[in-house]
Amino acid sequence: MTSTPTSRFPTSGPPDPRGPVARDGLGLRPAAAPLRIGFVLIAGFPMLTYACSVEPFRAANDLAGVTLYRWVHISPDGLPVRASNGVSIVAEQGTDRPGEVDALFICAGGNPAAFEDPATLAWLRAEAARGIRVGGVSGGPYILARAGLLAGYRCTAHWEYIPAMAERFPSLTLTRSLYEVDRDRCTSSGGTAALDMMVALIEAAHGRALARAVADWFLHTRPRAGDEPQRMSLRERYDTGHPSLLAVLEQMERAIEDPLPRDALAERAGLSVRQLERLFRSHLGRTIGAHYLGLRLDHARRLLQQTALSVLEVAMASGFVSAAHFSRAYAARFGRPPRLDRGGAGRAARAGKGP
Repeated sequence: MTSTPTSRFPTSGPPDPRGPVARDGLGLRPAAAPLRIGFVLIAGFPMLTYACSVEPFRAANDLAGVTLYRWVHISPDGLPVRASNGVSIVAEQGTDRPGEVDALFICAGGNPAAFEDPATLAWLRAEAARGIRVGGVSGGPYILARAGLLAGYRCTAHWEYIPAMAERFPSLTLTRSLYEVDRDRCTSSGGTAALDMMVALIEAAHGRALARAVADWFLHTRPRAGDEPQRMSLRERYDTGHPSLLAVLEQMERAIEDPLPRDALAERAGLSVRQLERLFRSHLGRTIGAHYLGLRLDHARRLLQQTALSVLEVAMASGFVSAAHFSRAYAARFGRPPRLDRGGAGRAARAGKGP
């Protein structure tokens, strides 16, 4: 079987009027041939993201009463792949031969920056060169960027990976959206956002009625638009509605590399430093400085584990004036010096973890 040179997934515009029919008043007719989807699974992939990627297509088949989609599992070596929760998925093929699919979605978690397999990256480039749709979910977009397949496209990834991607691939048009569909590239931030993206792709191919039926079947009562934010609002994350405190928290998260002094934060909130300190202690249980330091160190840890930046470069990108100060603060928070979160040590610490 040979794949067509161009993906049969629509990239935009109304659904195909020839689309399929089936039961439940969906008004679908049998399609000429099912769309073939390849799921490229990287060891440590997040099971939730994978399930949210494949299950909408299975549900579309069941609800339509006809086979609209078929899928195949692919791993770099063709062997079973273990997810982050220990469950293994059997792969039907490896990357030693073409995928014979209309679309590919690469699913990765843990630390995708540690994925070192030139043969798989070359295979992804060869598949994309056939004109098929290529997508990534959770850490998958990072691997697509490594393969050079996101240049010139809007793309997103899980919020945990975005700082490292921005450092390593500064020319990318990287957003913090739930998902992005840009021509023949589609990327999702992972988790349940994969379900939103796949429902959107089903709607583009087979219409709103089927897409809504799929979402409803999974109790997903409000399919989200791609440009909705990934994270909870600050109000929800910190469980506070104090407007001055929320304004300062937002300023802190935006100013990691060049931290703002306490008096500047207080002035922007229209408060004295003493008043602001009281707000932090009463609402968050910690000082301004302790909270800001935690934000910067968490940011630094992600950069250490997911980029090739030196310890000094990570320190500077996280608002520290010296590597020595950074190392002391890092060890106090995480119980290990930053150098042990780099290279093999960092990869081992992250194995099997991630969104």
